[in-house]
Parts: sequence; C-alpha cells; structure tokens
Amino acid sequence: MASKKIYRTIVPTASLLLVLLFVYTATSKLLDLDTFEWRLAQMPYLSAYADLLQWSVPFSELTITSLLLLPRFRTLGLYASFTLLGLFTIYIITVLTSDHPTPCSCGGIISSLGWREHILFNGAFMLMALGAILQSGRQTK
Repeated sequence: MASKKIYRTIVPTASLLLVLLFVYTATSKLLDLDTFEWRLAQMPYLSAYADLLQWSVPFSELTITSLLLLPRFRTLGLYASFTLLGLFTIYIITVLTSDHPTPCSCGGIISSLGWREHILFNGAFMLMALGAILQSGRQTK
C-alpha cells in the first residue's frame, strides 16, 4: 500500500521540480538576455546560432514547463525534459573532451557550478525525469 502511494507521488513531484528548474533557468536567461547571447556567442560549435538560441532555449524551457503543468501532456513534458537535459549534458561532455574553453551560458546560481557538478546536476534531473516517465507508463496500464 505504501509503495503505491510513493509511486503516485513520483510523477507530480518530479514534474514540479522540473518546472521549478526550467522556470528558474528561462527567467534568468530572459532577464539578462544580452549576457546570455554573449555567452552563447563564445561557446564552441554554437556561436553561429547564438541569435537563434538566445530565444529558442528559454522558449523551449517555458514550453516544457507548460507541458509539465498540464496533466494531459505531462508525459510528453517529461520526455522533453529528459531530452533537453540530455542534449545539454552531451554538449558539455563533447566540449570538455575537446580543446575549447567552455563558458557557461546558464544564469543565476546554476552558473556557479563547475562542469563536473553541472553534469551531475543534469544527470540527477535526468534520472528523476526517467523515473517519472517509467512511472507514468505504469499508471496508464
């Protein structure tokens, strides 16, 4: 009985934490848009797309937030969260294994994390999203 209650709370709790993460990161980027664009322009492999990314990244984060807040689209939001965090983590690892300097384009408190901590932070949120995805699949059966 207790395990059923725990399982029922995984999806909403993970969704809420992801909403907080994406609202925070999108807001910090939008509040300091010039700095965010400048940081993107300094990033290897992404500098040519800084103009596009300065708007599309926070817009994507807010879109994912909307999906997570709507129960009907929550599973899609969890998949999108997992994917966005995964893409960013792969990018970090790719750049770290090359000879390029890697400025962080994150805002707020998250920008103070080192790259190892950033990978662990993203990994923890990815695992949480994956657990919620798996649980949401169990709830629909």
